[in-house]
Amino acid sequence: MKLEILKKERIEDFKNYCKKYRQDVDDSFLCDEDLNVFELNYENPTYIITNENDEIVAAASLLIDDYHKKGRKGRFRILHSEINRAEYYELLMEGILKHTAGLERVIIFIPTHNQRLQDDIKALNFQADRYSFVLVRDELDVPSYDIPEDYSIRTFKQGRDEATWCKIRNIAFSNLKGSETPITPDMVNKMVSNHSYIEGGLAILYHKDMPVGVVRGEADIYMDAPIMNIGPLAIVPEYQGKGLGRILLRYIINFARDKEYGKTMLCVNAENETAKRLYIQEGFKQVEAVVCYQYDLYNNTSNAKGFHGIDIRTL
Repeated sequence: MKLEILKKERIEDFKNYCKKYRQDVDDSFLCDEDLNVFELNYENPTYIITNENDEIVAAASLLIDDYHKKGRKGRFRILHSEINRAEYYELLMEGILKHTAGLERVIIFIPTHNQRLQDDIKALNFQADRYSFVLVRDELDVPSYDIPEDYSIRTFKQGRDEATWCKIRNIAFSNLKGSETPITPDMVNKMVSNHSYIEGGLAILYHKDMPVGVVRGEADIYMDAPIMNIGPLAIVPEYQGKGLGRILLRYIINFARDKEYGKTMLCVNAENETAKRLYIQEGFKQVEAVVCYQYDLYNNTSNAKGFHGIDIRTL
């Protein structure tokens, strides 16, 4: 076996490996559209392991975009070996850890049904951090809703609403595990320019002229079919408990129907029981659960040898 950093001439082989095994892992960044724009740069350190026939048998790719870097973390796009051998994962981690300067942790999401991969990464000192559920709504009917007096829902306008969007989202998610990192107007602009953006798919809820909530619907693929992915859906704390989240949810489901999406999906943290209960009441059904594992870079490198006895601080 041979560990090597991914080079341009092997990008297509790497993409094909990701497509082959994306059903086994969290595929949030492994859809065709994401892989089509994948680039080799400092945001995407990537390693592969090849066999004697020069075929890829394992791969690791870390996502360190502006949002994750701001939160001092990296998120694995993929960490997978088709051969169940611990040393393959150890080698991949050795390579990836060369690129984690300035980060505090790396995280990976794994479907709960993939017990083998969970066992493999726990052997690398990853610790379970939180659970998240994937919910899908495949009903075409949309419940009616009335917007209360003095409230209005306005479509997001680029060049005007970036700061407003950030303010509402950041306040609402400041204590939500995994989403505590504030976003910036530049990040919102990137979101709007992303291939998943749908014109009119971002909306802001106002009470008179005060913004109090946001919701987004974006294009996605689930089970090889188009679907609208909802999120974030956020209401500032002082306006929660008034039924406004339900109104925004029905608004975006109605938007999905108008855009001829037959299904919608969303993700919710396990500890956010109130939100999950709302989604179930509104016709969503849990179809998948994932667990987020975290590798603490400080605790795993400050006073210990790395994999294979190598001091990974010097790699």
